[in-house]
Amino acid sequence: MNCSHNIYIHVPFCVKKCNYCAFYSVACGVPDWEKYTNDICKELIFWSEKLGKIIVPTIFFGGGTPSLMPVTVFERIIKCITDNFDVLPNCEITLESNPGTLDGNKLKDFVSCGVNRLSVGVQSLDDEELKFLGRIHNVSQSLMLLKDAADMGIRVSADFIYGLPNQNEKNIVNMCQKINKLDLKHVSLYELTIEKNTVFGKMNLNMPNNETMANMYMAISDNLNLPRYEVSNYAKIGHECKHNQNIWAGEAYIGIGKAAAGRINIDGIWYEQKGHFEQFDVMNEKDRAVEKIITGIRTVRGVKLTPDVEKQIDFDWVKNHTDLINQDNEYLYATSKGLLLLDNLTLDLIK
Repeated sequence: MNCSHNIYIHVPFCVKKCNYCAFYSVACGVPDWEKYTNDICKELIFWSEKLGKIIVPTIFFGGGTPSLMPVTVFERIIKCITDNFDVLPNCEITLESNPGTLDGNKLKDFVSCGVNRLSVGVQSLDDEELKFLGRIHNVSQSLMLLKDAADMGIRVSADFIYGLPNQNEKNIVNMCQKINKLDLKHVSLYELTIEKNTVFGKMNLNMPNNETMANMYMAISDNLNLPRYEVSNYAKIGHECKHNQNIWAGEAYIGIGKAAAGRINIDGIWYEQKGHFEQFDVMNEKDRAVEKIITGIRTVRGVKLTPDVEKQIDFDWVKNHTDLINQDNEYLYATSKGLLLLDNLTLDLIK
């Protein structure tokens, strides 16, 4: 029998593109939800026929803006998954959401259909910053959605963006203090990056320099009341995102939707799945091991030193750079300084 696979479902639709967004998404008035649902279910059935009734530990609806979905669409997709796969009783089912597209009543319906974790794109606790980012909501709507979710007893995460033009370390300390007052158990803080073909990419923005960015990154660790468990993610013990943890640890996952990617394991052979669901190619051992290093080293725990991973690591470089990277039992992990230099560290770490 094939191993368990996590499932990622991409919902591409948005009310409007944010000024920084470079992800595949479609801003439209009324999506064709019937066609979307049929296409998603077709993909799910394809993989159930390919893999059998495999175990599913996590399901993640990402976007786009999944909270735009009618609850009936979500319900049909979940039923298709449970009909065709062995969904664990404690399966983590995450719904990404944006304030302004989801109220307490609709959230209650999502929860009754299986959602047990809500990821909220708050992005900022300042209304002027939200306007600058091109968000459709205000701070009040964010706080209401977070409260509604907490009142329902489901797990809640909130996303924030830092490193906006003219921001400095003091701004980040203030931001962390505001976040602390929300008593969240999971927070993601992403550095604003300027991508081509975005609204921001066409503007000449006065972005913080690298030193300021590094100081802001360290200020988050010093001032947020949650421990870091991955480069951009912070959580109380036991409240980490299981789906992302599984992917970073190198577990198999199926990507459902036109822009989704996956890593499929069939009889011990790994496949890179991308784009259309029938497009998947065999991965050689080296490429798969390198990928596990890249994702694993992003976590505080680090990358597990399995035989395939060990073949790709330059251990002489590791011995000479203990200020950047260390070994703890079966794991190789980046130090606090190493996390600041992760892109260059990864290049040096791999043979």
